[in-house]
Amino acid sequence: MDPVVGSGRHTYHVNENWAQVPDGIEFKPAAVAVDSQDRVFAFSRSDTHPVVIFDRNGKYEGSWGAGLFKYPHAIRFNAEDTVWITDEYLGQFMLFTNDGKLLRTIGERGFRSNTGVPDDNFTSGAFRHVTHGGAPFNLPTDIATAPDGSMFMTDGYGNARVHKFSAEGKHLFSWGEPGTGPSQFNLPHGVWIDRRGRVLVADRENDRVQVFDQQGKLLTIWPTELIGPAFFYVDDEDVVYIPEHNGGMVSILTLDGERLARWGAPIHKSVHGIWCDSRKDLYVVQPGEWGRIRRVVKYTRK
Repeated sequence: MDPVVGSGRHTYHVNENWAQVPDGIEFKPAAVAVDSQDRVFAFSRSDTHPVVIFDRNGKYEGSWGAGLFKYPHAIRFNAEDTVWITDEYLGQFMLFTNDGKLLRTIGERGFRSNTGVPDDNFTSGAFRHVTHGGAPFNLPTDIATAPDGSMFMTDGYGNARVHKFSAEGKHLFSWGEPGTGPSQFNLPHGVWIDRRGRVLVADRENDRVQVFDQQGKLLTIWPTELIGPAFFYVDDEDVVYIPEHNGGMVSILTLDGERLARWGAPIHKSVHGIWCDSRKDLYVVQPGEWGRIRRVVKYTRK
């Protein structure tokens, strides 16, 4: 019998071997998202099969994107069923159809702004060397789109800022500096626009979520303990799902930051991506039992 995790309404059966990856396909997922047909898209650090598609039962349906990416980091679907992809090392955000047709690109390929981080530093600890906030982009991490089409990007591994762009792709303004105080960041890693119009920012290495209005004004900092929050998924009932990267856990919260459920263990660190399908089942990118090569684990809601 599958293990059971969570509590109350948020209780799940765990299927660690859900994804049926064919032999010969390198599968090292960094992030996951689900389209309107409940197909699961894993963004994998593979040259030959970077965007890998499964049905909701884990059956392999294909892949696309070979040779297009350098270092996959985030993937997310819009309401139009188009998919934003963040490539950290290329410093670009790319919008595709769900069958892999490129629609637009934001960011100059390979450009890195001046933030104090040496241009040859592509390590996961680059954020520790940020001395000041810089222009877009320096090893960016995630993107979210507001209803008016404006876009918010977290720029975290080589920067300490959130950037706002217009729907046409023009940079409007940025906010954030390195630090631990209000409105400062220590690896802004994930971003989401909630139904209140607020900008949720996963301030990963500060172990917190900061909430802003769309002009960059700080509204609140969630009080709930989180160990390295990485990304967000917010469902149609305003339930917030967060993978705790540095704690090896998954937290489920309200839009006011109150915890509803939590599971996991510190031994399973590097929990990196999360998404929810139409049946409220969860797909979580987390490490395998024998090391840091990640997999997609399915949590089926009871």
